[in-house]
Amino acid sequence: MPHTKQRTAFIASIEQSLLDETFVKLTLTHYKGNEPALKNVYVKKVIIKEQDKLSFTCRFKTRDIVKNYSINEGILTILDYLNSGFKGANLFTLSYDLQLEQLAEQEWKTRKLKASHTSLPDATHDRTKKRHLEANASVYLHDLHITSADGLVLKNAQDKYKQINHYIELVSTLLNDLPKDKELKVVDMGSGKGYLTFALYDYLQHKLHITAHVTGVEYRQDLVKLCNDIAIKNKFNGLHFAQGSIEEYECNNVNILIALHACDTATDDAIYKGIMAKADLIVVAPCCHKQIRNEIEQGKKQNDLDFILRHGIYLEREAEMITDSLRALILEYAGYRTKVFEFISEAHTPKNIMIVAERKQRPKPADALRILQKIKNAKSYFGIHAHHLEKRLGIESNESGNAADF
Repeated sequence: MPHTKQRTAFIASIEQSLLDETFVKLTLTHYKGNEPALKNVYVKKVIIKEQDKLSFTCRFKTRDIVKNYSINEGILTILDYLNSGFKGANLFTLSYDLQLEQLAEQEWKTRKLKASHTSLPDATHDRTKKRHLEANASVYLHDLHITSADGLVLKNAQDKYKQINHYIELVSTLLNDLPKDKELKVVDMGSGKGYLTFALYDYLQHKLHITAHVTGVEYRQDLVKLCNDIAIKNKFNGLHFAQGSIEEYECNNVNILIALHACDTATDDAIYKGIMAKADLIVVAPCCHKQIRNEIEQGKKQNDLDFILRHGIYLEREAEMITDSLRALILEYAGYRTKVFEFISEAHTPKNIMIVAERKQRPKPADALRILQKIKNAKSYFGIHAHHLEKRLGIESNESGNAADF
């Protein structure tokens, strides 16, 4: 399609606004081309590795695709989009707004309007990510060997620091429905060295200003003493670490129960404790899935997945998915809304699946029976006698749908 005077002038206006640094953004609209589900394109200026770029966000019906171009490539790309289906465009600058619209096959019209923006957006692409926990302001991070004495994150602790912040970022979104006008009781089962336990207490107490009593439960006495010493040193009066196993620890009136990387059925023990304590929120990141894998191997069930499960590595992955999927179903039966998702990249840890359960109303008897039937069918298909969490709750033989008093 040949260039028209109006469209040529529009492209020139884009180039000039980039030269005199008044360019705010550009939108391409009214798409009539052949690209399936493409709706709009949004263009902004960004700085990547100290070079000016044009960043294109192509908005499709169900996804966005972002591509970055040099300034010259970006101008050519805009022109190409106008040639291949976009019938409208809007340029926003600090001096004026400019609209471009195609009226007929080769007839374009421009309209100049008063500037709708008075300042430029932040073009910094390589900006430092905002952290929920500031390394230089958290003395306990130095005590835990995450930072140096002057507050800089140690080179060998970079991944751990990112993991801590990502964990707090995830948990922060789950706290909205919890009571903020009274003390929160939190139990962290299998707290280990306490990295995440300290971070959660710090975030609740000093960022959200919520009065919280946080207990870390850890079997190894040396780690319990270490963490308690650090808590006392940092005057974290509401943070305490207790020695004991997950199975033996008694917890009542808990708002949040957490168990990250508890091995095999210890995760089930933690979930059981949370359900029986009527915890508002249960957050677990399982580790190891030996119980269900052993059940599958012993059951030797013949089914359509034999050609997959005869390979050990696939059997292991299948056991993980079955174990956690059954955990989610059992939690739903107990009255929790559940989500299972990857909470951190495998580059940081292979133990990257998280189950989040929020306490809601118990399901109606018909829905409870439906959930029990799903559990029964899954066990039958894979040759599983019983799931450990199911046994702990005493629901494996429940045929009525009338649940125990969780």
